[in-house]
Amino acid sequence: MIEIDQSQLITSEAELRSLIGYPSELVEHKVISLLDANCRDFIAKSPFLVVSTADSNGNCDVSPRGDAPGFVHALDDKHLIIPERPGNKRIDTLRNILSNPHIGMQFFIPGLGETLRINGHAYITKEEKLLKPLSVKDRAPQIGIVVQVEECYMHCAKAFLRSQLWKPETWLGKEQLPSPARIISEHANLAGSTPEVIAARLEDGYKNRLY
Repeated sequence: MIEIDQSQLITSEAELRSLIGYPSELVEHKVISLLDANCRDFIAKSPFLVVSTADSNGNCDVSPRGDAPGFVHALDDKHLIIPERPGNKRIDTLRNILSNPHIGMQFFIPGLGETLRINGHAYITKEEKLLKPLSVKDRAPQIGIVVQVEECYMHCAKAFLRSQLWKPETWLGKEQLPSPARIISEHANLAGSTPEVIAARLEDGYKNRLY
């Protein structure tokens, strides 16, 4: 096991700043506190976001959300709603929100390096008039995550440029990709849960239980 040199740990913002420096005036002033027309347009064109939450003890979780572009709706200039589609029923994000409403989100548009980050407070709703417009195939979600927006700002494209994420020619071939079914099988280590069984379960869920 690697030993961490405690003397090399950074323990203060002052030390961090001495190494990293300070943001520019533009970066300091790019944060707004509402969903203006630009933010709404970005959200309307985004098919994917990641949601960050933590429980009351500070245990963190990051969860993806995806659907057709615009599946997240702006309700007004201070609120948006994220539909809760069927998943694995761990409900990590939802349980966290119940104990700690702070939430962070990052919206992506395929092919665009810059992303939209939004921070705020969240709560869970089952209000039909809010959920019905989020229906897909005539199925409204049972619940949704409403976020009261506190910060909105654009995040630069450097991570995408470094990773070349949007360049298909850099992607691994199918035969080189990790096997999710094998990984789940080995992690769960349950009798009868072979990679083949897990793969069949995954395929059935993807085909028949998206909504």
